[in-house]
Amino acid sequence: MKASLLRDTIFENITNSNGQFSNHFHDTYTIGLTHDGMFKSIRAHKASLAYSYSTRIINPGEVHCGDSHAWQYTNFYPSVALLTNLYEQMYGETKIPMFEKHIIQDDELYQRLVLFFRSVYQHEEPLLIESKLIDALSYLIAHYTQKSLPSLFTCKDKKSFSMVVDYIHAHLDGDISLDDLSYVAKMSKYHFLRLFKNHIGLSPHQYIMAERTYKAKTLILKGESLSLAGLQAGFSDQSHFIRSFRKIYGYSPKTLLQKSNFILYP
Repeated sequence: MKASLLRDTIFENITNSNGQFSNHFHDTYTIGLTHDGMFKSIRAHKASLAYSYSTRIINPGEVHCGDSHAWQYTNFYPSVALLTNLYEQMYGETKIPMFEKHIIQDDELYQRLVLFFRSVYQHEEPLLIESKLIDALSYLIAHYTQKSLPSLFTCKDKKSFSMVVDYIHAHLDGDISLDDLSYVAKMSKYHFLRLFKNHIGLSPHQYIMAERTYKAKTLILKGESLSLAGLQAGFSDQSHFIRSFRKIYGYSPKTLLQKSNFILYP
């Protein structure tokens, strides 16, 4: 039995990353450790350097990119619901914790997360995994929450963009045109492109590529072949799929086949 708190959570352990990551986002949090090397992380147009024994935090929906040099890291992508529920248990309020500090140099936090990651990758009993998860995340929330939100600020805050996002998700595996998106938003193409970029931080094309690569990544971790995962995520050309995936994640989708480094909790 897997730890229920981690249902559909992705873990990744990369031993040597060198290269650039293009602008992208995640609907989840990103919580990761830098074990060695260096990563130049850019979030909200500000660059931060992550060195050994540091923790990296990205809030849901935040657009980010970066540049890695012999970077060895472990990430996981906990859901908004997971941290919201834990925050409620700690403080009695149903709010979403948000973290202003991006790179955290805190040995205690690092060690707690190391114990949690080690527990996951060694496939310990769910009770131990969840206990170490709560221990690490409660420390993070207690010491580094800058503010909490009653609801997540995403592109769904406005009805027109909510409809556009729903349309994109429903048509990821097919062709999505600018005509279609501007029609759904009930705007001219000019206004749609400008407002979408201002609201989300990505162009419509960048947003679609981020959603398609994430969908393909999840499918591969569930056992789908590389070629079918790319097709089901909307990539008609395999080379385009590989290039797009590498730009966002810094490694080839083939790397996901190294099962010892990647985990998707069911």
